[in-house]
Formats: sequence, C-alpha cells, structure tokens
Amino acid sequence: MAFSTLLEEIGGFGRYQWIHVTIITFPALLLMSQNVLNNFVSGIPSHHCSLPANHSLYNLSHDQVDEKQLLKAFIPLDSSGTTLDSCRRFVEPQWHLIDTNSSVNVSLLQTEKCLNGWTFDHSEFYSTTVSEWELVCSRRPLKRMIQTIYMGGVLAGAIIFSSLSDRFGRRPILLWSYLQLAVFGCAGALSPSYTVYCIFRFLCGMAVSGVMIDSVAMSMEWIPTKERAIVGTLNSITYSFGQMILAGIAYSLRDWRKLQAAISAPHFLFFALTWWCSESARWLILNNRSDVALKNLYRVARINGRPEIIGKLTTDVLDLHMKKEIKMSRLSFTAYDLLKTRGMRRISICLLTVWFATSFAFYGLVMDLQQFGVNIYLMQLVFGAADIPAKLVFLIILSRLGRKVSQPSCLFLSALVIFANIFIPKDMQVIRTTLACLGKGFTAASFTVVYLYTPELYPTVIRQTGLGFVSTMARVGSMAAPVVLILDEVLPALPGLVYGGSAVVAGCFACFLPETLKVPLPETIDDVEQKW
Repeated sequence: MAFSTLLEEIGGFGRYQWIHVTIITFPALLLMSQNVLNNFVSGIPSHHCSLPANHSLYNLSHDQVDEKQLLKAFIPLDSSGTTLDSCRRFVEPQWHLIDTNSSVNVSLLQTEKCLNGWTFDHSEFYSTTVSEWELVCSRRPLKRMIQTIYMGGVLAGAIIFSSLSDRFGRRPILLWSYLQLAVFGCAGALSPSYTVYCIFRFLCGMAVSGVMIDSVAMSMEWIPTKERAIVGTLNSITYSFGQMILAGIAYSLRDWRKLQAAISAPHFLFFALTWWCSESARWLILNNRSDVALKNLYRVARINGRPEIIGKLTTDVLDLHMKKEIKMSRLSFTAYDLLKTRGMRRISICLLTVWFATSFAFYGLVMDLQQFGVNIYLMQLVFGAADIPAKLVFLIILSRLGRKVSQPSCLFLSALVIFANIFIPKDMQVIRTTLACLGKGFTAASFTVVYLYTPELYPTVIRQTGLGFVSTMARVGSMAAPVVLILDEVLPALPGLVYGGSAVVAGCFACFLPETLKVPLPETIDDVEQKW
C-alpha cells in the first residue's frame, strides 16, 4: 500500500480535503498582496519643490495670481516641456514667466535643488512612504530599496523555513509564518522611520516565503494524485483574485499605514484557522511518528465518512508498507543531495532556471505600474484579472497534455509577448498595456505550473529542501528585476530583451524535465533515479 493508495482508502478527495484546501488556500487572497504592496505603500505622488516660506514677499503686486500660475515663477518645466520639474526650482522667482506671452529662454535661468522639501499631490495617494519620508529625486533609489529588502527577506525565508519544515513538520512552521506575518506586518504600519519599516518588511518577506512553501506541501501531501493539478491551479487563481482585491482595498484607504495594517491583520485569523488542519501524515511516518500519523489518518477517515478503514490501519501496517521510505528518511539529506545524482541534478538545474526566469519576468512587469500612465488602481485590477483566463487555459493543458508541455509553453509565450512590446511606440499606451497584461498572464501561469511541478518532481524525504532550494532562485529573480529597469536609460529596448531572453532560455531548460501527469509522488531519491 503506497501512501497515494492509502489516501484513496480513507476517502480520496473527501470532505476533509475540501475543508483543508479551503483553509490553506483562503489566505492566498492577501498573500500575493504583500509581494506587490510596494506599488501602493510606496507609490510616487506628483510633486514639486516647496516654495520658499517668504515667497509672498517677493512681489506683492502678484497677490491676485492663483497658485497654479504662481508656480511658474518658482518651478521650471521638465524636459518634456509640459509638466513642472520634480527636483529643481529657480534660484530667484521669475515673475515674468507668469505672462503667457513671455519668450524668455528658461534654459539659461539658474536653478537649484529643493532646499525646502517637496509639496506632494494628494489626489491619487493620501499618504505613502515616499511622501512621508521624501523618497524622491536623489533619494528615489530608497523607494526601490524597500522592495529589494522585502524580497531579500523572501529569499532568506525560502532558505530557512524549507529546512525547518523538513525537520519540524509543515504545520508548526506554517503556523509560525502566519503569526510572524501578522505581527510584523501590523508593526510595520506603526514604523517611526524608514529604517525600522525596512526591517519589518524583511521579516514579513521571510514569513511570506514560509507560508507559500508550507501551504503547498500541506496541500499536496493530503491530496490524491489525480486532484493535484486542479487544486494547484485553483490556489494560483486565488492569488489572482487577491491582486484584484488589493486594488479595491488600496483605492478605499489610500493611506499607506492603514493599507499596511489592513493587508496584515487578517493573518491573525488565518493563524487561528490553521490549527484545525492536521500535520502531513506522510511526513510523520517518515519521521518515526507513525502513532501520530495514525491518529491523523483516523481523523481524516472519520471526517470523510470512511470509519470502516480505521480497524484496518495500525502503526505496524503503516511501517510495513512504507518500510523503504522510512529507511531512506533515516539518512540525512542536504541541498547537496539535490545535485549529487544524475536524475536529481538534471531536475534541479532545470528548475533553478525556470524559477529564476519566471520570477524575473513576472516582477519586471508588475513592480512599476505607474510606468504605463494609466490609473494605478485600475492597472492593478486589470493585471490581476489578466491572470485568470491564462491560468484556466493552462489548467486544461496541465490535465490533458501534462506538465512537460505546459511549462515551456508558458515561458515561450511570455517571451513572445515581451519581445513584441519592444516594437510598440510608447505613445500607444493601450496596446502596450494589453501586451503587458498578456505577458503577465503567461508568467503567472508559469508560476502556477512550476509550483505544482516542483513538489511532484522531488521525493518526500527532501521535498521541502528541494522546493526551498529552487524557489530561492525565484527570490533572486525578483530582487534583480527592478535593477534591470535602470537599463532603460541606456537603451529603452534593453529591459524587454533581458526579460524575454531569460524566458526563452528557461523554456529550453524546461523541455528536459520529465512528465509527472498521473504519476504518484516519489518517496525517495532512488524512486526519482528509477523513474526518470
């Protein structure tokens, strides 16, 4: 009796699995919001240099001039010649510029930095970290640093929590991750300074990684083989709905502290709900805790309406039928074992490339919504909605044609759309935005496939270590993506070439991964070597 067969014996995808998956999946509505929260929490409002405190004394004859006209005397136009410069002001007021018929060459007029700070427009955002801590002009890189630090936390969490999960179990690490995210997320809303806020964001990033890794394992290890693709895709679609919900919450609040708290506080509820879920029986058996595994299996059987199976299951039965897997689990496994044997090495190298490229292209598209020149809240809503049809299509492909076709298809299609967008003029915003939505949909579908694919490729004895190891490259990709946007100043087409090129390379590597459709989860490294 393999463990997959045992799951069928206790009810397959029964009532327990429905409740279990619902509890594990529901938090995804807000989890993805953490990854793109910086778009709103650190949104950049329109701004210009604050006027000198004594500007009204310069020329009293201009008392009747409205503020918009008055700004022309203090703030030069930017390089486009249509909007006020965000980072410079005239050294002396240029009252003659208020006259619309003035023909003075303003490029010859002396300007200076914003010595009195900045004045921010509050029509789009009431308050952001940018306006509160003045992260503009020469301090603008600090705004991007918040996201980089957060993703650094996600990277650290992938490394730390994956190992802890294999050692201490899926459930306790998942519970801790929810609690950490709730506590430090709410604490971030009370941050007195930029530095303190960055520290809290790093800790939130760690917790998000822990939730993502362990929620996948908790779901997959209680679900029969044939339902894994559907559950994995539905979980991914929940992430998409979460992005749409974020647009509504951000639009309603528009204050970064309130938004930070609203996105983080519900994880206290998720922490409480997760206590209902049982620890993975598969993990318990492989860690010499068959007695606890048996209790959990009895509980699942009762909830699924299969009490007759209880009398047939004993610890001796479990140990007998999983003897090989238990023996292998006594060995100590590290990340080195992911590269030690030929089959594991091929899988790991391919997955490292796929995870990096998927995250790299995805966050390259979603982390600067203001670049499209469209209302940021509408853009977030559209980006979230764009994922759903792409994921549903690939759900069908996953179930019919398998993972081996789906993974490279997602990557090649995303690369095609990204490359196409390079040739669209920037003034054609509708077409560029449409192509960006398609590209984002394909990269999101690639995430869906690889999140399902990875646990199916790695054996139980090292599954969490493997998932953490390869998903580490996704965190590296998400950290590198914003940096590549700087290449736009060298050559506008360069970021698109880099993002699309990485997707093409990863698509080629994905072609070398084995098919796992309707294949039972491997239990040991030997299973992987024999199968693939």
